[in-house]
Amino acid sequence: MFEGLTGKLADIFDRLKGRAALSEADVDVALREVRVALLEADVALSVVKDLVAAVREKAVGSQVLKSVTPGQMVVKLVHDHLVETLGADAADLDLRATPPIPYLMVGLQGSGKTTSTAKIALRLKTRERKKVLMASLDTRRPAAQQQLAVLGLQAEVDVLNIVPGEPPVAIAKRAMTKGRLEGYDIVILDTAGRLHVDDALMSEVAAVHGATSPVETLLVADAMTGQDAVHVAEAFHKRLGLTGIVLTRVDGDARGGAALSMRAVTGCPIKLIGVGEKLDALEAFHPTRIAGRILGMGDVVSLVEKAAETIEEEEARKLAKKFEKGKFDLEDMASQLRQLRKMGGMEGVLAMLPGVGKVKKQLAERQIDNRVIKRQEAIIGSMTGEERRNPNLIHASRKRRIASGSGTSVQDVNKLLKQFMDMSRMMKQVSKLGQKGMMRAGLPGMGGRMPPGFPR
Repeated sequence: MFEGLTGKLADIFDRLKGRAALSEADVDVALREVRVALLEADVALSVVKDLVAAVREKAVGSQVLKSVTPGQMVVKLVHDHLVETLGADAADLDLRATPPIPYLMVGLQGSGKTTSTAKIALRLKTRERKKVLMASLDTRRPAAQQQLAVLGLQAEVDVLNIVPGEPPVAIAKRAMTKGRLEGYDIVILDTAGRLHVDDALMSEVAAVHGATSPVETLLVADAMTGQDAVHVAEAFHKRLGLTGIVLTRVDGDARGGAALSMRAVTGCPIKLIGVGEKLDALEAFHPTRIAGRILGMGDVVSLVEKAAETIEEEEARKLAKKFEKGKFDLEDMASQLRQLRKMGGMEGVLAMLPGVGKVKKQLAERQIDNRVIKRQEAIIGSMTGEERRNPNLIHASRKRRIASGSGTSVQDVNKLLKQFMDMSRMMKQVSKLGQKGMMRAGLPGMGGRMPPGFPR
């Protein structure tokens, strides 16, 4: 999400940054382009008007126009107002009420409510150590209740048993009773959706809301639907009083306008964003970090957090010892490829690094994506253990066998081996620095600190 908007804003601000001085006319031209870029990204007109007016008011002041870096100052103003539009501070799920705490999931059919219910349950179970019960109140969509049951098995989270013919309000009450009697911390109620907002949908969710008095009423909205998502949010907020929004399919080809508009239009915070299909692909929504991503400033904090979550400490510790000795083999390389894929692949990592818009374009032009990582893993997987530990054994006949076994070409095998040799040389150079030298060098984007499992 935001890639189109990020690219356009980057071009606009690059022109501003290249000037030693800015006139009021320069600022007006740039802000007109910013306005068009935001509107094309499907941001609500009222939100665009307010943001551009607020930025212009401060940008044409002498403090900005006569500053040493006027272009940078304008970018900072846009960043600050984007953060304000998105909600300033991150909003967490409310865990402070007396258990069992009811969460009500609402939204249109197809927005990803059921999957988001399971994602939130898994997040609460793993991160907050909460005992969670999920209950499907969707008695209209075929197999909706069974879908939640399957997701519950995958997430290893309890799901309320299905009673055929039981109405939604009765299911909700039974779930809350079970929650109280069996010591659950959270009960998540997954309501039915419709293809559009109508009286029947609103009456049903309002009845469940009245029967359970949820601490969190979370609207699940599809980022791909743009301004329609904003209208849906307004309708649900007016009827139920939403406490938060969960934005799904943020990893898709969305223009991003919904995220920028929803908080400003409804006053309701976006609490979580779905960034993939897997159950662990759910992130907290941090306005400052998202604004940084939109303006191409990156999101190194989220990158480090993701690395800390996905890197296995024991594996990192073993690799660190090999680094110290200058040893690195293809099994280690395969391990690094797996970790990279867990972090979202090259694209996922690059999206969080500052100033890599052009690099991402180059990678896209060369068609370097997660398929390359999987192909490299397949090549290493087709090698024998002896070959992985001693790549010098791999000559022509072995390369042909490995290529055939991995469904690739000998050229692909050669590319991987060259990449491995380059990495090996780098590891040997790092090992010569010693532990203190490694600490001084650190790793790019880690602020000079080594990742989990490495010596400190």
